Amino acid sequence: MGKTLTKRVLPRKSFRQPLKRLRPPESGSIRTYRGALNFLSTRTNYETMLRVGYNHTNFNLSRMLRILAAVGNPHKKFKSVHIAGTKGKGSTAHMVAAMLRHCGYRTGLYTSPHFVDIRERIRIDDKLISEAEFTRLMARLAPVARRLQRENPTFFELMTAAAFLHFAAHQVDMAVLETGLGGRLDSTNVVRPEVCAITNISFDHMAQLGNTLEAIAEEKAGIFKPGVPVICAPQRPGVKRVLREHAAKIGCPIRFLGENIEFSFRFESSRATGPHTRVCMTTPTSRFDHVRVPLLGEHQAFNCGVALGIIDALRARGWEINAQQAIDGLANVRVQGRMETLRDNPRTIVDAAHNAASVAALMRAIGQNITYDSMVVIFGCSVDKDIDGMLKQLELGADKVIFTTTGSPRSADPRELLARFQERSCKMAQIAPTLLDAYRVALPCVTREDLICITGSVYLVGEAKKVLTAAPV
Repeated sequence: MGKTLTKRVLPRKSFRQPLKRLRPPESGSIRTYRGALNFLSTRTNYETMLRVGYNHTNFNLSRMLRILAAVGNPHKKFKSVHIAGTKGKGSTAHMVAAMLRHCGYRTGLYTSPHFVDIRERIRIDDKLISEAEFTRLMARLAPVARRLQRENPTFFELMTAAAFLHFAAHQVDMAVLETGLGGRLDSTNVVRPEVCAITNISFDHMAQLGNTLEAIAEEKAGIFKPGVPVICAPQRPGVKRVLREHAAKIGCPIRFLGENIEFSFRFESSRATGPHTRVCMTTPTSRFDHVRVPLLGEHQAFNCGVALGIIDALRARGWEINAQQAIDGLANVRVQGRMETLRDNPRTIVDAAHNAASVAALMRAIGQNITYDSMVVIFGCSVDKDIDGMLKQLELGADKVIFTTTGSPRSADPRELLARFQERSCKMAQIAPTLLDAYRVALPCVTREDLICITGSVYLVGEAKKVLTAAPV
């Protein structure tokens, strides 16, 4: 890239550096964790809104930069990896963070949305931010929000600012950042990362990002920065063309798995290890042979490949990363809401698949990795999703479907879901008013050899995790 990169060696003793003290809350401001949550609940939250205009009024990087400037520009005080994409970016972020952490780097991780606890979004070395520190950060940001009241700082902007403050105060060596929506106007897009990555691009948030894959890709490519390498999952030809053109325009090197990054994967199964996928990836800098993917599903092989590509790009930029240590860290990755088992009797899994492509990937992954006689799917989704596309994939995989609400204001009406499903399928289907009701309907329908799968929405999965792990149903 035309300049000499200095090798970066960060010993573990750097972890014991004293932490920067956060400024105390102003008099009369937020003093409790509940108060912090109440403050956030008053902010505009586009995650819960059905119709959101995708424009510079609602999504404004200038406003985000003013928020950050008011608290000392924390985003300039740590290195980062920036990941965008339609599906897989959360899993990829977790894998990258685990590998860096196992190599001795203090690693921040910022993801969204959360399932049960808002603190899931902000982690350092896989530990959630504490309630006390979350409270202190919101106490620091509340006066800023009041000063910028006319600009209306949003829920996601303040959460992102809190994450950046947390990472800066704890002097992380690297922060792995997942975009919230799109990329170009996303609040995380104020950093200059070490590496950017694009996971699978498919149809989602079309009202905001566009009705074609090419338009969506253009928004995702908005995270590209001059001279910053980009690692991409395999994409459809039109998407690949857009990403390449944008990279050329910005002036950043871009590499695709299976093209200019040698990549392959295979599915295998044995009595000792059970069903799983292994990947191989080779570049001039790294060689990863037959690495076991820690998460189930063929789609996770590509996410794992992107994560390894990010690690390779960091090594090429001078970061001291031992390949075997990285692989050892990868082996321990567990991600909530991705084919996660909640109960063994009856077997109950949850997955946050929330568009047609991710539901299709889930149905394939279940077929490959789980032996069962019959599968009952409890399904709820947002009304602004590609409902027909999701129902088509359900019809291919489920033996019975119970439609319910997600618990979100954006939830599709279960009666509408049932009617649309019955137009295309003769499979058994019915509705239930809540997730718990749906689960109670499913219980008499399954035996030890059957499977209950809860999917379609992050909110539905979060509700399942709260309800089904709290007490007997």
